[in-house]
Amino acid sequence: MNTQKSKNSRRCKRVTRRTRTRAIIPSSIPKCRVFLVDGHPVTREGLISIINREENLEVCGAVGSTAEAISAIQGSHPDIMITDMSIPGHNGIEFLKDIHALVPALPILVLSMHDETFYAERALRCGARGYLMKAASLEKLVEVMRLILSGGSFVSPQISARLVDAAIGRRPRGSNSPIERLSDREFEVFQHIGNGKSTKEIAGTLHLSPKTVDVHRGRIKQKLQIRDAISLLHHAVRWVETQCPQG
Repeated sequence: MNTQKSKNSRRCKRVTRRTRTRAIIPSSIPKCRVFLVDGHPVTREGLISIINREENLEVCGAVGSTAEAISAIQGSHPDIMITDMSIPGHNGIEFLKDIHALVPALPILVLSMHDETFYAERALRCGARGYLMKAASLEKLVEVMRLILSGGSFVSPQISARLVDAAIGRRPRGSNSPIERLSDREFEVFQHIGNGKSTKEIAGTLHLSPKTVDVHRGRIKQKLQIRDAISLLHHAVRWVETQCPQG
């Protein structure tokens, strides 16, 4: 009887020592730092809550405008940035170019409500490493974040197929909208027209001369087969209302 009690006592002491040892060992795995850019406070708070619950992920900054992002991004030392395409401040395409020029090695994931058909390829050309629709599940968001943090890239299977088609010279499948034929700069001008901006306002926003903006307007009309400025304005406004919902 005493022998059995002695064995049990020694076993308990060994377990207690192992438990104490595990308890005092701090985690040696650093957390990946995530910088968020989204114009909607509710969305930002939701993303912060989701990300901070994940193992080895933490939000190091969360802002609601492009100006705040450009000011804070370098001091936050993020490992990845998540951004929408529609943020107060610059056009989304411009913003991606600015961030990529400012922090070239920073992986960027675009998380957007906007149609990937028109934006995903442009976002990738501007330095993004992934494009995910906001309709995706929370599990998918975390999965894509970890993929990009590990050095990978992500687009939907549909966009991936289009990129392959373009690479081998095949006509891209999917949307055949003439808007896809616009260059990035023409696309930016077109969106500004759709938001009701004048030539002078567009020139100031994009740091171009009014004459250059007029040249882009002419090319847009030619590519979209639109004859006059009024028709271009109506077409751009309708497109922005359809493809770029506000909320």
